[in-house]
Amino acid sequence: MSDPYATLGVSRTASEQEIKSAYRKLAKELHPDRNKDNPKAAERFSEVTNAYDLLSDKDKRAQFDRGEIDAEGNPANPFAGMGGGFGGAGQRGYRAQDFEGFGNEGLDLGDIFDGLFGGGGARRGGPAGGFGQQRRPPPPRKGADIAYRLRVPFVEAATRADQRITLADGKTIDLKLPAGVEDGTQMRLKGKGEQGPGGAGDGIVTIAVDRHKFFQRDGHDVRMDLPITLDEAVNGAKVKCPTVDGTVMLTIKPGTHGGTVMRLKGKGFSKKDGSRGDQLVTLEIQLPEDLEALAKRLEGWKDEGEPRSKLGV
Repeated sequence: MSDPYATLGVSRTASEQEIKSAYRKLAKELHPDRNKDNPKAAERFSEVTNAYDLLSDKDKRAQFDRGEIDAEGNPANPFAGMGGGFGGAGQRGYRAQDFEGFGNEGLDLGDIFDGLFGGGGARRGGPAGGFGQQRRPPPPRKGADIAYRLRVPFVEAATRADQRITLADGKTIDLKLPAGVEDGTQMRLKGKGEQGPGGAGDGIVTIAVDRHKFFQRDGHDVRMDLPITLDEAVNGAKVKCPTVDGTVMLTIKPGTHGGTVMRLKGKGFSKKDGSRGDQLVTLEIQLPEDLEALAKRLEGWKDEGEPRSKLGV
């Protein structure tokens, strides 16, 4: 049975973030969509997911570190930590010479075992438990998880629009995207995996956010370049601006420079706490296509400003 720390390639003192980062890296490398001709990658992907499920749960991780459960989450050896042992790895087993020197009247090993393990009832497997008690069999294992890849349009990811996904059994369900969703985010669908003796496994949905033709993501913010005319920059204007939530009107102040960045509050991606980032709009001044007409209008006029003086040139 593999060690979940070794499976993820992290130390036992790894932080939650280190464990999460290691899992994301391995999940992307081993995802079935990237390894369709490599069945071993799918098995490894399942092992990595199981290891992360255990270590990302604080209680289960603590139980595993104490030796109370194994890597599958099942109860560990009930005799672990008793000391002495009976020939287990790293422990000294009892031998006949260990009982020499007790006299010639005979040695009742049963009495010794009774004292060690709580009485004759325990030795005979009675209700007192102890040495004779049988370990409970582990619960039947659930079926394997099924991996899904869900492509989400950029705008719908930003607004967390419901997404419909078709499962392996042909059924479709609507998913609510989680707060803080990003490319590579994974969602667990309980009981939507393969059937097994212990019930169905889960569905693991990996989100893939599509790119947009003019929006770019910057953390929780959305950036875009908005062209404006020379006339709008000089005289000011109200112009239309697209956002992930729809079109809004921007007020351009007279004398606005190219490269000016305007901030639209709450028009970005969602954060973990449910709030949203902003949209950052960079204004780009576009000259008219008919430069000859513009040149005639400016004939005899010269800008006496020194825009490069701050640069020392």
